[in-house]
Amino acid sequence: MTVLANYDIALNGVRFDTMLESYVLDSTASRHDMDSLALKYLGHKTIKYDEVAGKGKKQITFNEVPLEQASDYAAEDADITLRLHETLWPRLQEFPRLTEMFNDIEMPLVPVLSRMERNGVKIDAAMLKLQSGELAARMHEIEQEAYEHAGQPFNMGSPKQIQEILFDKLQLPVLQKTPKGQPSTAEGVLQELALDYPLPQLILEHRGLSKLRSTYTEKLPEMINARTGRVHTSYHQAVAATGRLSSSDPNLQNIPIRTAEGRRIREAFVPEPGYHLLAADYSQIELRIMAHLSGDANLLAAFAQGLDVHRATAAEVFGIAPDDVADGQRRTAKAINFGLIYGMSAFGLARQLKIDRASAAEYVNLYFARYPGVKQFMDDTREQAHEQGYVETVFGRRLYLPEINASNQQRRQYAERTAINAPMQGTAADMIKIAMLAADAWIRDSGVDVKMIMQVHDELVFEVAENELDTARAEVTRCMTGAAQLRVPIEVDLEVGANWNAAHP
Repeated sequence: MTVLANYDIALNGVRFDTMLESYVLDSTASRHDMDSLALKYLGHKTIKYDEVAGKGKKQITFNEVPLEQASDYAAEDADITLRLHETLWPRLQEFPRLTEMFNDIEMPLVPVLSRMERNGVKIDAAMLKLQSGELAARMHEIEQEAYEHAGQPFNMGSPKQIQEILFDKLQLPVLQKTPKGQPSTAEGVLQELALDYPLPQLILEHRGLSKLRSTYTEKLPEMINARTGRVHTSYHQAVAATGRLSSSDPNLQNIPIRTAEGRRIREAFVPEPGYHLLAADYSQIELRIMAHLSGDANLLAAFAQGLDVHRATAAEVFGIAPDDVADGQRRTAKAINFGLIYGMSAFGLARQLKIDRASAAEYVNLYFARYPGVKQFMDDTREQAHEQGYVETVFGRRLYLPEINASNQQRRQYAERTAINAPMQGTAADMIKIAMLAADAWIRDSGVDVKMIMQVHDELVFEVAENELDTARAEVTRCMTGAAQLRVPIEVDLEVGANWNAAHP
């Protein structure tokens, strides 16, 4: 669709897509590319691209492939696509809600994503160059500080050297080992060590800055398309098991919002002259979906009254008036609210809040005493997952849990946590897709000077002409709040700015 659009050919009337048929049928069963599906459903091993075009430096472009080989390769693609459709479509039709999901959400989204990718986003390359220098300077400062703590210089990008310094020289406790029996320097291990020791914290900070620099400040300017002057990400519809979209080249989902450096990178995402960026973000959407699914009276009441739900939770858990809730208590309540959505245990909560396990367990028990509907929902979801092997979103998207009855306790518990979270994360993913369909229809039908340019987590970003801002605010809010009928109000935080960071709600 996108390739043809480059030649002003609009591909209309697309009715099916075998990748999406497989994805909607069972997102976790396999990868959804044609080669994997051909092997799984048809027992057919397809011709690989490098078999006709060669590998590495010797690889030729497809127009240089001899016609006979090229036609076999291309005709196989067409043949396998149809055979896969004839296999997958009848299976999908056995599940009316999944067929509806395919017909009403996933297939209509294909042209919308193609348009968004072609719209792209303008990047301020000069600003990124400046930031790259600043990151390099900060990394150098961290290195010097780290060398002092280590008592010697070492390569902060080398897990082997980090391991020697931390565990051999400084004798820090070994919390985890690699499959080869070496002390692990994985992120989780360093985070835990960082609670008690300064060097692991510096290594983590250095890693984070190094990743930002290599992935964004250095790389984004190289990704600017010479013809459009913009960066064009690729959205992936059939990767995340829960239904969320992911993106690559560049990965927009991974730019941190909580760090100053991440926010600075967002400042380099800018509109064309005469335009503004408008960012619209669902407010606490997964908690609202939790309230809807659990039907918990206290949670429903908090949202219905428009209360600050974390403050309301703190008041319930600590048995005080909402006005008396201190910032630290609100932070604790927020950690509990979001932790429970992700199926976090008292142990996980204790680690996050840096408190002992008994106190964390007491918080969880108090929470469930005040929100019994949430406890009931989580117990029911777990039981349902064990019985039927899958959970569903509000719209009927299924997430299968192959490990839910595994004999390995860790795998089973992970599947249980996923079972609790998936209906909420998946419903939020469905909602933003429905909102994108509505927003795209509004833009095309009304002819407004607005482009939908990015989708990140629960946020949609638009490039809007100055004279269209009032209309865009109202219409984007309508499209997003109208994406579902929940038992609580759906709220959208909306901001306008001269760059993505300034427009972040």
